[in-house]
Amino acid sequence: MISCFWVLFAAAQIAPARTLDQLKTEIQDRANRGAYPVAELRANDVAQALKNLKSLSHDDWALAWMPIGDSYMNQAKALERSDKNAAAQAYQQAMQYYLFGRFPVEDSPMTLKSYELAKVSFKAYAKLVDPVIEPFTFEFKGQAVTGYLRKPKDVPKPPIVITVGGLDSRKENNAIREAEYLKHGVAFLSMDMPGTGENKIKIEPGAEGVFSSAIDALQKRPDIDASRVVIFGGSWGGHWSARVGYAEMKRLKGVVVQAGPVHEYFQPQWQKKALGNTEYIFGLFEARSAIYGVKTLDEFLAYGPKMSIKDAGWLTNPSAPMLLVNGSQDSQVPIEDLYLLLRSGSPKEAWVNPEGGHMGRSKTLKDHEIFKDIVLPWVVRRLKD
Repeated sequence: MISCFWVLFAAAQIAPARTLDQLKTEIQDRANRGAYPVAELRANDVAQALKNLKSLSHDDWALAWMPIGDSYMNQAKALERSDKNAAAQAYQQAMQYYLFGRFPVEDSPMTLKSYELAKVSFKAYAKLVDPVIEPFTFEFKGQAVTGYLRKPKDVPKPPIVITVGGLDSRKENNAIREAEYLKHGVAFLSMDMPGTGENKIKIEPGAEGVFSSAIDALQKRPDIDASRVVIFGGSWGGHWSARVGYAEMKRLKGVVVQAGPVHEYFQPQWQKKALGNTEYIFGLFEARSAIYGVKTLDEFLAYGPKMSIKDAGWLTNPSAPMLLVNGSQDSQVPIEDLYLLLRSGSPKEAWVNPEGGHMGRSKTLKDHEIFKDIVLPWVVRRLKD
């Protein structure tokens, strides 16, 4: 099967994607140095999966990774009675491979199956860890939206950070990293962004209301201090955290916008350039077009500008306190979007890696380091002020 990605790029004369061999080499290199999007995968497992990758079709992609997930899933089941902690970690490993099997978007029978298995393994993991991770479901415009809530132990009414997944990440990914908040007495609610995972809300102006509904639901919980809320979004998730920072300024203690699209990202001239970048490992057009619900490049380029926060007239409005994070060499979201936010409206803080790419990461600075050294302390400080 030939991906529509190749046809669209050939027609648009945008730089071609990696060949199969180039893709394998790049993925293994990133796995060897613990880089996104395979930072959580083991290099030897990655090598085995890549041996089994036969083509660039999305079904073949999923079929290469699912057996590794199956192996960890079987280990986890065997360990449940004797060592719950080891079983939980094996379930988490299984989830990571299943999630990469659905990367970057669930758009074929096997990528959908891989995503379903990821959710199954995550739910098994969530029940075994201490404190447990509980499903958190609420409604927005008649649609059920599910996230994952985790609270620190021995904190009767903790503050909370709402974290928003990006284009290709899912709430299950984020819920692993967010365990760091618990050490600071902070709860978290991990959510998919609109148009991804289990958040089927259509991407359009006003969709940020799903996060307002999440805050409404949190306010009904006697075990959460919903007067102390921060929202954090990375990549496309940063677009939503920025929107919520304006729409809910009175109910938020702070907002983190890490590499979030604001205005320039949505312009056709940027997309024509960015769709050919090599920073994103593969399947960028499929992932970006899927969240809009469009198929062709022309439809995609026409849809984006309606999401501009600048054109909506919000940038000069007051907002909740914001931390803006990115790398000046980002090839996926233009750094100018960060500067648009920074020089508009309420005073904001910013951290920019001069040598960093998307999210501020570089070959010498990894995602988890930026999170632990920059984002986490800021979030905790805002919630404790």
